[in-house]
Amino acid sequence: MNPQEHKLIYPLGDALPEDGHGLEVAPGVKWVRMPLPFALDHINLWLLRDRFDGREGWTIVDAGICRDEVKTSWEAVFENELEGLPVLRVIVTHMHPDHIGLAHWLCQRWQAPLWMSMTDYMTAKLWSSHTTSGAGGEGAMQHFAHHGMTDPESLEKIKARANYYVNLVPQVPESFYRLMNGDHVEVGSPPCAWEIIAGYGHAPEHLSLYCADKGVLIAGDMVLPRISTNVSVFNFEPMANPLPLYLNSLDAYNKLPGDTLVLPSHGKPFVGLHERITQQHNHHRERLKEVFDACDTPQTTMQIVPILFKRTLDLHQMTFAMGEAIAHLHALYFEKKLKRTVDAGGVIRFQKS
Repeated sequence: MNPQEHKLIYPLGDALPEDGHGLEVAPGVKWVRMPLPFALDHINLWLLRDRFDGREGWTIVDAGICRDEVKTSWEAVFENELEGLPVLRVIVTHMHPDHIGLAHWLCQRWQAPLWMSMTDYMTAKLWSSHTTSGAGGEGAMQHFAHHGMTDPESLEKIKARANYYVNLVPQVPESFYRLMNGDHVEVGSPPCAWEIIAGYGHAPEHLSLYCADKGVLIAGDMVLPRISTNVSVFNFEPMANPLPLYLNSLDAYNKLPGDTLVLPSHGKPFVGLHERITQQHNHHRERLKEVFDACDTPQTTMQIVPILFKRTLDLHQMTFAMGEAIAHLHALYFEKKLKRTVDAGGVIRFQKS
């Protein structure tokens, strides 16, 4: 456990849900874990005991990626944790594959509606029907090449990943119920109101859910206990400035009580929301200073990556590291602390203004 984690409280200790089972973290709220085939090897999903349209059952929050082994885990959860009741609706926090990948299957399996933000629904709908996304394909390859990635093998592998999103999210439900910032979703009987808190920078329109009655925040990817939320610039919006959006979004959680139990999408449930928000602000302030200090001479994004990430990265991690490095450079560029030049070969470099 790193020093920052010591400042957080983990009420469940080292307890984790067993495969195919849930672990109750609050009355009517169960924690489920599903595997991911990445260095980040799991995602946390949530079951909320519900009563909806006059029927008793459950609401699922987030779905996991589309893989047979994840479907098998879900079937075990249905058998072990639903108490013989149906799934009544599926809420998705955002459009990343580990969150929406199996939403279509879940909705179809239970004839349950999908609830999420419009921006993320439409993005997922587009990406699941096209072989283009920020993670792979011709556009992604060119984007990273413009930012200083020169290794031919890496560039070819990125180009070959055109089906990355489609493979993990092959289909999205044909309709959805729109959720927006400030909405209140009533769940359970008697009903508890879950407030929708929209966040930006990590995804187009990420939604977290807060229940004051239970003292619980389903944070999605906006607040994670061990790792920093990825904030990236990808080829579909090459001049994006997502880091200020993310940091400003974090401040919306400061209104919540300090003893809120945070249910993150990765890592363990924790108490210490305000501390973690402060840690994230400090972390990015330090990273921005490191990036700025490195730009005494013109730097490509590829040259900045090892300043931000000291460990060895596989190609999947490298694409996110590149995206995050661009986000830090752009934050400084839009503050006019850095200037941007493009050479005859299309390679972008940043230097102190």
